[in-house]
Parts: sequence; structure tokens; C-alpha cells
Amino acid sequence: MNTRNILGAIAAIAATLWSPVAPAADYPSRPIEIVVPSSAGGGTDVMARLFAEAAKKSVPQPFVVTNKPGAGGGIGMTEVQRAPADGYKIGVLISELAIIPHLGMTKVTTADFIAVARLNGDPGLIAVRADSPWQSIDDLLAAARKQDGAVSMGNAGTGTIWHLAAAAVEQKTRVRFNHVPYQGAAPSVLALAGGHVDAIVVSPAEIGSHVAAGKVRVLVSMAEGRLAAPYDKVATFKEKGVDLVLGTWRGLGVPAGTPPEVVRYLREAARKTSEDPAFREALTKANLQPAYMDGEQFQAFMNSQSTYFKSLLATVEIKK
Repeated sequence: MNTRNILGAIAAIAATLWSPVAPAADYPSRPIEIVVPSSAGGGTDVMARLFAEAAKKSVPQPFVVTNKPGAGGGIGMTEVQRAPADGYKIGVLISELAIIPHLGMTKVTTADFIAVARLNGDPGLIAVRADSPWQSIDDLLAAARKQDGAVSMGNAGTGTIWHLAAAAVEQKTRVRFNHVPYQGAAPSVLALAGGHVDAIVVSPAEIGSHVAAGKVRVLVSMAEGRLAAPYDKVATFKEKGVDLVLGTWRGLGVPAGTPPEVVRYLREAARKTSEDPAFREALTKANLQPAYMDGEQFQAFMNSQSTYFKSLLATVEIKK
């Protein structure tokens, strides 16, 4: 993610006027904190800060972003879950919310939040080095079928979304990879570039610069449909006859028990902000895919994701 592009996108957002959302009684009467459950500078943090800037057009009080990383997002999301349910501390809910409770990393689940809206969703990609002999996902799967573990597949860490995405590929295609965990997606990309693994599962944002430099070839996408350039020539698993749509997602939520009028206000503010062309352009420039869902859709989606990952984890060996 280019810092100059992000700052320019924020400036573009600030330059556009927007009508305010109708007030919910006296809410909001003071700044609203957005808790990001990851470190500053990553995709989740960038999305939250772009939203906070864009929402100034429709919300009279500022959104203040704070970072609370750790435990796969569990620390930050637990802080929001335990906060007063008054709408003044909202959380960025991430895909790991549907995973880490089933790993025993946190007691917080999707049921502890009221969804405001989903703002972003990034599909998984399987990528290899540009000099790899595998020109397509069919080639890679054929190699994996010859012998269990013949293909080493790097990921962002054991139990992360990208580890489980690779496990889902195994489940759907009846192959077995040699899973190699790293401390995050960026180290896994470096491992691929250095020849330490054969392939990796990552998001478009995490590998974009390597694709642009011609160092990495993307073999397949786990998206519903084809992505925009530079991934427009990358086939989806669904095109290959494999029913697999999977990736990371990010949205906003408030603690269970938040007053309905406050929830309605935040949902309307999120909807207006998500429709702002400048906000959508800013996400795209940051290599983050706009993927809005309203509150009720997002709540149902999170619940279904939790059910899915609970089932998938029952088939995956998690090394402690």
C-alpha cells in the first residue's frame, strides 16, 4: 500500500461534501472511537482510517481510530465487546472473529456484537514465483496429487484465514499440501520470492507489488467472480468447477445491547459512507476490495462464517 496514494485518497475524500445522517436523539454528542484489532499500517488499519475520514461528511462528531493488536484480533474485539453499549466505542470486526473462538484463543464470538456493516472483502489467491513450472492451478493440483506434501504451501500462520483457505482447497480438491506457517502474510510472500516455499495463499493487497514487478504469478482466485486488473486474467476456482469462495473480510460492529436507535444511526452512516465514490476509490487505491453488506446481511454472514470455520477446523490439524 503506497503511503502517498493513501494520503491522497484521504484528501480526496475530505474535499467532497455529503449530507448528514439524521440524529438519533442526542447521539453522537462526543467523538466515537473505532478500535482496530491489528497493528497500524495494515489493511484493517488503513480501511478504518479511510472510513473515519469519509464519515466526516455525514457524522457531526469525529471517529477516532485506536489500534489494539494481539491474539489474532481477539484483544481488540474483546475490548469492544466489554465496552459500554452506548455507541461510543465501535469495533472493526475481522474474519478471525469467525475462527479464533474455535481455536480457544478468545471467548468472544459473533453473537457478542451487533453488526453495523461490512465494508471490505478480499478473496484468497494462490500464487507461485514467476519462474515456477506451474502455469495454472491445474498444474499445481496435479503435482500435489502425485504425492501428499509434494507442494509446500506458505501461509500467514497456523490457524489464520490463509492457512484455513489452503485447508479448504485440500478439502475441495482432495490433495494434501505441506503447510508452512509464517508470522504474517508479508513474511510468507518473502519466503515465496526467496524460493523457500512452492506457493502461498494471500490477498490481492498483500502481493500486488510483486505481481506488478513480474516476480509472482497468480494461479487462481477464491473470489465469486473475476477481479479487476491486474487480476482480470486470473481464473476463479468456480470457473474450474470447484465450489470455493473464501477470503478475509472487515466491517464494523458494536457490543450486543447497544440501543436500536444508535445502531440505526451507525448503519445509515456506514451505508452513506460506503456509497461515497471517493471512499470506494480510496479503498481500491489501497488494494482493498469494496464489499458492502448492510447490518442484517453482515450479521447473518458472520454467523455462517463461524459455522463454516468450526466445521472446517474439525478436519484440520492445528499444531500447537
